[in-house]
Amino acid sequence: MQGASLTLRDIACRRGDNLLFRGLSFALVGGQALHLTGANGIGKSSLIRIIAGLLPAYRGSVEREGAVALLDERPALDPHLPLGRALAFWQRLDGPEDNQAARLGLSDLMDVPVRYLSTGQKKRAALARLIGQRAPLWLLDEPLNGLDAKGVALVETLVAEHCRGGGICVIASHQPISLADVRRLAIADHAA
Repeated sequence: MQGASLTLRDIACRRGDNLLFRGLSFALVGGQALHLTGANGIGKSSLIRIIAGLLPAYRGSVEREGAVALLDERPALDPHLPLGRALAFWQRLDGPEDNQAARLGLSDLMDVPVRYLSTGQKKRAALARLIGQRAPLWLLDEPLNGLDAKGVALVETLVAEHCRGGGICVIASHQPISLADVRRLAIADHAA
């Protein structure tokens, strides 16, 4: 994860005819985390998608060093496959890295079709996929939704470990997240 970095300069985001925010800039290097805060609909998910390269910025620039892994409301797992086979599909593409499925409490669910998993189980399965990618830049869009207190604590631990290992994490969430040394950016401060 050496050399990971993320720089946004003067980003503006437009959805339809509405300018959501403008003048948003920040820079992160390996070991840093940023918590994007704000009410629903303010543009947190749009900003995550801009950083990932899935949505063009209306204005400004994004510079990334290192591979990106995205966790959002879609777990990117075939709902008809048993969880073990769905995760194995991604391991064939991403590499045989340990996805920490056992640590995420998924060991007993490997034969269960993804569509039958609870919201929290699907979120933990998506985290297993994210970990298996070994990408230095994690983009987490509402990663705490659907998780109980134990699941929230696990996400906080995983993010802290990722950053200690030189990774970068951008977390978009209206929920509080407990991380030492996390920077916070209120999207409302840049509202158009």
